[in-house]
Amino acid sequence: MLRQVLHEGLRTSFSKLGHFVANHPVFFASAPVLISILLGSSFSHYRVEENVEYLLAPKHSLAKIEGNLVDSLFPVNRSKHTLYSDLQTPGRYGRVIVTSSARGSILDQHHVDLILKLHGLVTKIQVHMNGFNYTFAHMCILDDNKSCIVDDILRVLEELRAARFANRTGGAVRYPITYLRDGREVYIGHQLGGVQSPGKVQVKHAEAVQLTYYLQAVNSLNDVVAAKWETKFCETVERFQQANGELKMYPFTSSSLQGDFQKTSKVSERPLITSLALCVALAVLFCSMRDCVRTKPWLGLLAVVTMSLAMLTSAGIINLTGGKYNSTFLGIPFIVLGHGLCGTFEMLSSWRRTREDQHVKERAAAVFADCMLPFTASTAMYMVTFGIGASPFTNIEAVRVFCRNTCISVFFNYLYILTFYGSNLVFTGYLENNYQHNIFCKKVPKPELLQQKPAWYRFLMYTQYNEEGAESADMNAYEGHLLVSFMKRYYCDWITNTYVKPFVVLFYLVYISFALMGYLQVSEGSDLSNVVATETSTIAYTTAQQKYFSNYSPVIGFYIYESIEYWNASVQEDVLEYTKGFVRISWFESYLNYLRKLNMTTGLPKRNFTELLRNAFLKLPQFCHFSDDIIFARRAGGEVDVVASRMFLVAKTTENKREEMYILLDTLRKLSLTSKVKFIIFNPSFVYMDRYASSLGAPLKNSCISALFLLFFSAFLVADSLINIWVTLVVVSVEFGVIGFITLWKVELDCISMLCLIYGLNYTIDSCAPLISTFVLGRDFTRTKWVKITLERHGVSMLQSYLCYTASLLPLAAVPSNLTRTLFRCLFLTAFISFFHCLAILPIMLTFLPPSKKKRKEKKPAENREEIECVEIVDSTRVVDQITTV
Repeated sequence: MLRQVLHEGLRTSFSKLGHFVANHPVFFASAPVLISILLGSSFSHYRVEENVEYLLAPKHSLAKIEGNLVDSLFPVNRSKHTLYSDLQTPGRYGRVIVTSSARGSILDQHHVDLILKLHGLVTKIQVHMNGFNYTFAHMCILDDNKSCIVDDILRVLEELRAARFANRTGGAVRYPITYLRDGREVYIGHQLGGVQSPGKVQVKHAEAVQLTYYLQAVNSLNDVVAAKWETKFCETVERFQQANGELKMYPFTSSSLQGDFQKTSKVSERPLITSLALCVALAVLFCSMRDCVRTKPWLGLLAVVTMSLAMLTSAGIINLTGGKYNSTFLGIPFIVLGHGLCGTFEMLSSWRRTREDQHVKERAAAVFADCMLPFTASTAMYMVTFGIGASPFTNIEAVRVFCRNTCISVFFNYLYILTFYGSNLVFTGYLENNYQHNIFCKKVPKPELLQQKPAWYRFLMYTQYNEEGAESADMNAYEGHLLVSFMKRYYCDWITNTYVKPFVVLFYLVYISFALMGYLQVSEGSDLSNVVATETSTIAYTTAQQKYFSNYSPVIGFYIYESIEYWNASVQEDVLEYTKGFVRISWFESYLNYLRKLNMTTGLPKRNFTELLRNAFLKLPQFCHFSDDIIFARRAGGEVDVVASRMFLVAKTTENKREEMYILLDTLRKLSLTSKVKFIIFNPSFVYMDRYASSLGAPLKNSCISALFLLFFSAFLVADSLINIWVTLVVVSVEFGVIGFITLWKVELDCISMLCLIYGLNYTIDSCAPLISTFVLGRDFTRTKWVKITLERHGVSMLQSYLCYTASLLPLAAVPSNLTRTLFRCLFLTAFISFFHCLAILPIMLTFLPPSKKKRKEKKPAENREEIECVEIVDSTRVVDQITTV
């Protein structure tokens, strides 16, 4: 009883709100426009978020803490000889992968000469700034000899060329660890790729070489110069490739990812305009009728204008509050569009069910009472689900910012539909009641006068006059709408046909089977190439690196951050056991081998072990570079001790390199917690991998939990708790299907697809809630009859919103960007599966599942008594004599 009272109270409140809007239509039509212009004008000076790591990497990450510890112990300036390309990224850098277009090896004489020539051109790049020409020598990281640090593969290539000039056989190039002429052992697995005969033998054939040039960016001036140098670096590489067609080059810089991430916005401009045009055209078409009075093309246009005003207002607020734009915001207009289309078309459908002989204010009040309660509930669901995603508990900044801005946009969209669109509905209502042409606003002549006009005039001014004001006549007038006629005369009878039901149920079982198949293959997508434009240097470079350098993992730093007994034989065995199975670049292993070659035991006393390490081993030319990997400290008694050290590990990988890195990171983390030796591992890519799955799934999980909790809690407030039960079942079925089918469509679960799944919760509720509510609250007819009534009332609005929304999504498929590709596939599947549930699965299920419908016959004590009431309604449009028999 309490639920019914509350339900009626809310309906009454929205009815009064409709009266209020209808009494002040000019104010509510102009105020949103003025607010949008004032706030939206500030969006012309929007700012762009340039830090991609800040957006896409988890904020609270163990890898960031480990990275800070690593930088404090072994800063970049201390890494004089071991700047591994995938281990350290000190600010600015330029990187290029060089491959051969022909079938020859990249280590051939001609290719070696070209690579070294390219290296010479890169080192001579000049950047003019403040009257000074900066070159690579002015900005590079220097070693102890004040020379620029370059990759070890360049030394290998120089030694090969020197051996050829001296007419002697070149040294054997081994892979992944080789030896320079000075006896130094270096790892080139990340610099030489596509090796066909890997192992500790001479490399016979290689397909790619990767070169990296690190720049110092210690202050703002250096950073500006380095940014310009990166641009010239890409231009130099492109010019060199044009001049040497036998080489194929893939340049990449520290700013490439940022530029390619924002490039999606630029390549999406025309498709977004096309989306808007398609949506407007279909909205106008679906609101039009042959009847020139009852047609509502302006309302179709104004529906899109309403959502555009809401987007403009929210963009202005975001800009004024210090928000920065990024390419993930491209999904917000489509979320607002899906939310707004459901609300506006439902209002228009409700307007068709009102009586034409009523005053416009009464009709507006009836529309608000009928539509605003479910629309408000679905808007509240948007605010809750996306509000949870915008909370500080969300660990990925891109998700948090997106959810916050979506909440603002949806909120203003809701307000503007209530005010701006509601007031324009009132204006068109006055035109309809006055029998004025809904486009030209000209008074339509009565039938007897219209017959005297020319044929073209009769065609333009055709309408169905309704002098009696009977309800049946009203409904017949609107049956001229194509979709209304299709839904009432054909679809409702067909979908409830006894012979159709088994096929729909079978089709649903097939749907569940394929969804389950995809659900079991779900994969996480932490690859940053999933959020950039496709035809960019980032994609080309990533593809080349995956093709030529997938044999080995990125270089992993193994850092022992506490003083341990390196001289103890059991500790030595533990350290070697922890690093077993890896390709190792380790001072520790080299030192133990050095002691064995001297016929000395490795279990020396502490003092002897340390003295030999400092004064003998690290003094040799082939081992002196290991001095960067050890931190010595003098104790109180004058004794020197190793307080921290590092080693470098490389794992053998396959094509599933990313998944293997997840497992490897997990395994080493667990080992570090239980081992006797206190160590940490680090690689810059761990910042994106670490806790990515939990950080990514948290907003979706929290949103689902909050949505289910809100549905459960509101079950005690709505008129019937079965409404929420059915809504929950439909939402679960749709979300399960979307996750499964996007996986089959090769979409990984990254931040974009997760946001689309959160939106899928709300879009499904928007679509199915009015239909379920009408069916559950219906009485006095059978289930099948109420399914037909429900589809007649809400099926047209669902069909209209789905077609408009899908048409607006189609141009996204043509955008050359992985981000928009994910958006299109996720949003399209969400709309399609929701539509399939609302217009096929749900009507069938409701015909044989609760709630039951029992036809009730109420006895009338005085059936023969007739009461005739004459009511004369005088309004601003016309005088109607209404005779009603009760």
